[in-house]
Amino acid sequence: MKKTLLAASVAALMCGSAQADTLLGLYIGGQVWANEASGSFGEGTDNQSVFEFDDKNQGSFYVAFEHPIPLIPNIKIASTTLDTVGGTQIASTFSFGGKSYSANETLDTTFDANFVDYTLYYEVFDNDLLTFDFGLTARDLDTYIKVTESDNNSSDLDVSGIIPMAYVSTIIGLPFTGLNIFAEANFMSYDDQTVYDAQIGVSYAILDNLAVDFDVTFGYRTVKMEINDIDDFYSDLTYDGFFAGAVVHF
Repeated sequence: MKKTLLAASVAALMCGSAQADTLLGLYIGGQVWANEASGSFGEGTDNQSVFEFDDKNQGSFYVAFEHPIPLIPNIKIASTTLDTVGGTQIASTFSFGGKSYSANETLDTTFDANFVDYTLYYEVFDNDLLTFDFGLTARDLDTYIKVTESDNNSSDLDVSGIIPMAYVSTIIGLPFTGLNIFAEANFMSYDDQTVYDAQIGVSYAILDNLAVDFDVTFGYRTVKMEINDIDDFYSDLTYDGFFAGAVVHF
């Protein structure tokens, strides 16, 4: 919640700056993402259990601030929530949060995750036909996991950490249609860890004038979190599904 309030405060500050100078650009966007979660988690590479998670509608929003000053990067702040619940009947002994669960026990889990991405990026191309950006992202991950068995014996774990990632984004304009094809990705892979967040979609311009642009978006997004030892947390989780959203550009 604190991270979401921080991102909203930065958006308000940026809005004031954008209104003060027409050379500055402010983008505010959001989406509703209907995703399916799958995979495993635990406290070790050999101590993970696969859970069946419920499908959920998740929220995400971002603000981006662009300027014409060379060498100084633009900034984008994005917030995403990944909350779900699930359960499984474990096939072998499973340890989590300092407690052990016996084989064949039925476990329920609450998995509340959110992250805020702080991205610094540069524009290589920026015109109506092609936009291409690249940069670096610091993903601030904050996760709470609770595991409960049938007799209400439970354990939980708080996980937080910074994940450095590369960032790329492109938009291809389709002349005289109001349509754009866009793709965006944050990713990293090292030391048996792979984390990526990629989306591809289509946007349509509802408004396009000197004062404000307003686009609606539709696409597909996938998030992979193969994590080794962040606060004793290990996971191999995937979230994917279609999203719908909107972007305002001042």
